[in-house]
Amino acid sequence: MAKNQLAKPRVKRTDSRARAALDYAQQAARLGYRNHDQDDLDAISDEAVEAKFVTGQDPVIETAKGERLPTVPVDEALKLNDLKDHMQGKDPSSREPLIAGTREAKDGTLHGALPKSVHVVDESAPLREAVPPAYTNPLFPPLPVYGPPSFIRTLQSWFFRISSFYLSLGLLGFVVLGSAFTSIGPAWRHVKMRLKFQDPNSRRPYYTEEKIRQQKRKEEEHVWTQQAGRRKRRKSGADPQEYGEGHSKKFPPLEGGSDPVIPDAAYYARRIGLDMEEFDVQTEDGFIIQLWHLFDPKEQKSARPELRQAKSAAVFRDDFIQDGRKRGTTASQFADGNRRYPVLLMPGLLQNAGAFCCNDDDSLAFFLAKSGYDVWLGNNRCGMNPKHVLLEYGDPRMWAWNIRQMGVMDLPALISRVLEETGFPKLGLVAHSQGTTQTFVALAKEQRPDIGEKISVFCALAPAVYAGRLIEVYFALMRVIPPSLFRMIFGIHAFIPLMPKAHEWLPGKLYSFLAYRVFSFLFGWNDERWELGLRDRMFQFSPTFVSAESMRWWLGRECFMRQKCILATRAEGRLEEEEDEEEDDYFNLKPNAQSVAELSCHCTGHYHKEHGRYAWYDDRAPPFAFWIAGRDNLVDGRRLLRRFERGREPNVNVVHSKLIEGYEHLDVIWSMDAIEKVGSEVRQVLWRTAPQEAKKLCRVPTACGEDQQKKPAHHTLLDATAGEWHEDVHDLPAKVLQGSI
Repeated sequence: MAKNQLAKPRVKRTDSRARAALDYAQQAARLGYRNHDQDDLDAISDEAVEAKFVTGQDPVIETAKGERLPTVPVDEALKLNDLKDHMQGKDPSSREPLIAGTREAKDGTLHGALPKSVHVVDESAPLREAVPPAYTNPLFPPLPVYGPPSFIRTLQSWFFRISSFYLSLGLLGFVVLGSAFTSIGPAWRHVKMRLKFQDPNSRRPYYTEEKIRQQKRKEEEHVWTQQAGRRKRRKSGADPQEYGEGHSKKFPPLEGGSDPVIPDAAYYARRIGLDMEEFDVQTEDGFIIQLWHLFDPKEQKSARPELRQAKSAAVFRDDFIQDGRKRGTTASQFADGNRRYPVLLMPGLLQNAGAFCCNDDDSLAFFLAKSGYDVWLGNNRCGMNPKHVLLEYGDPRMWAWNIRQMGVMDLPALISRVLEETGFPKLGLVAHSQGTTQTFVALAKEQRPDIGEKISVFCALAPAVYAGRLIEVYFALMRVIPPSLFRMIFGIHAFIPLMPKAHEWLPGKLYSFLAYRVFSFLFGWNDERWELGLRDRMFQFSPTFVSAESMRWWLGRECFMRQKCILATRAEGRLEEEEDEEEDDYFNLKPNAQSVAELSCHCTGHYHKEHGRYAWYDDRAPPFAFWIAGRDNLVDGRRLLRRFERGREPNVNVVHSKLIEGYEHLDVIWSMDAIEKVGSEVRQVLWRTAPQEAKKLCRVPTACGEDQQKKPAHHTLLDATAGEWHEDVHDLPAKVLQGSI
């Protein structure tokens, strides 16, 4: 990996340390939490003390209280540290040189390299002058710069909040009307079938299985209601003896009755006999994010509240493994040989981790927990309840972040806390959609590849790396909107905050109905593979609060919408397509070629010898596993598979890959047969790739014994089922489940 040593801006030498102290005080106030001229005794303690570099590209500010503020421009951070050294009579050159990782691309782009000159906004400049330039870094443009609040900036901030409220409300209203209009046809067909005394749901592919599950839920609700008085007297959950023979006595439910449809993952965990506790985690730039822990209440106790509070911003401390084994919330409750291997789940865009907890026992999180894993569910910054150690909701600095910060700040903080609580050196990571994006970004050479050494396997469900057809067609208009107009429409704070606020105002079922219609209209999804009786739950965990800057990264003119990839420019993508055409021509000439490796040996192009040079990942990357949705129009999973299959990532070991033809983007976690087609394989891949030392300390998960493990496939599995229900996808005939693609 190429390294780029950052040159420090030199501060003009002066014989007066007093002058250096004055300059330092001005810079510290400028980068601090509040303006120094405010009549507040705490103002001085809120000033910046020093810049801490999380990566060579990400300096965060530490205040006199030891609290953190989000990233600032590198030149400004170096200036603060340089002035501090002069004030203290130290030689600034004695500081350890900063190293920024870089990655070379085929089109000549040097990713991760910092610009020679970073534009710095004067502290008295109007907020509009902090707008990022129209054309910037091709993948991750500089974020807008906001200093401490002042009267003028507060007025300007409110101007953007008001303008974005009305403009985005109009846009949201247009989307709602569009979804209502497109629903007229299906609604009319539904009514006609009802008038003919036919069940319109009978056309759904899993109709029979849905009826069976619906009847089972009704029976369990009836039993729970009947025993309400006995439970009240006992002041505890249900007795397993109260339930019929078909009910699992190993996990008696702790909640029951009719579903209130609420955004509470812990409640749904208790309905199937598990429980959940919430931890606060501080990121290295001061955000407080939520980490949920699933556990079996018969085996484990919830940690005391003070142990679940946010700790310091430091991650991966030197003694975190030893300390976790002694005092971790899970490690301290189990003997060696009976522990559970830790798994972290990360959700997609506009979702929190409750998306993994919607389908009762067929939820991926609950399935893995009952299989014997120690399941943790991570949430990204802001989520349903925006928190920061210093900043308030109205401060634009709280919203100056995009997918990079989610990858290099949020993900390491969550991984570190899980490992600290469990005492393991590694964990398994399972991510869906945007959760895969932030992981792919974080592991890249020029970002934070060292966290790959803390991950035993990265399981990517519907990985969002390349843009799909939906991005190309339906969101093309967003590409012509300049950053200034984007900010006018969507603001500089949360992206359309009215959407998550609707959770508080609307009844659960009505909110979920509207959310499904809107998202179905925008993304072309349908619910034919989801259990209809549980669909209302699924949209209780979205949308979350996200920054307008984050959505600008996805939809704006510079980044993903323009490049069609999260880690490669459009020019580099065209070069790859040309290579693929050449290789396809070779396959046509050599139809008996056995593998991509043979193709690589016979192709004459020089680029095969340089795949390592242009690879996104180095040898610190963990093993990867992919589950691709074949009907996914939002992202192009096939192209991602092709990148790995054709040797462009020689440092990555792909331990499993599967293409499920009938699936859409959300089906990998919500389809009624997702456990059979995805979850059961995830369960085995997690155990197969776990470190041997960790396996000695853990119980063997269900169906993961040596005699039950599936033989690792050296090719991509193709599930070509067309939507019919199967009890076990692994028992499908060979003509349906093909060997390779």
